[in-house]
Amino acid sequence: MARTHARAFADTSRGWSAQEIADLLQSPLVFALGDARAFALGRAIADEAELLTLATDPDHRRKGLARACLAAFEASAQARGARTAFLEVAADNAEARALYDKAGYGQTARRKGYYARRDSGPVDALILQKSIP
Repeated sequence: MARTHARAFADTSRGWSAQEIADLLQSPLVFALGDARAFALGRAIADEAELLTLATDPDHRRKGLARACLAAFEASAQARGARTAFLEVAADNAEARALYDKAGYGQTARRKGYYARRDSGPVDALILQKSIP
């Protein structure tokens, strides 16, 4: 997962290390879905779920894998009792924003300058939310 994450986010930020991912997965509230091509990490607490990250290896983009991982995240979150899903996305990540928009997520907040970029200044994070029936 760390390799996929690093490749997926190489242009914008640093990928998560294997230790960071392993530490997250130690929690019984955190779950992983997908494979080496694309994966989602989520966390469900009470009736809310958070998409911690969604990563697709650049060699496997445009194949519907991110959409499938997002759908699996929502189904798993729902099975864990979540009724609302949240996520953060960089304001300049047009592809991810289009994916989330198509999936029914709407913006609820903005965090100014949340993401650091290697070659440019900080980028806002958009907080998105969706009801999962």
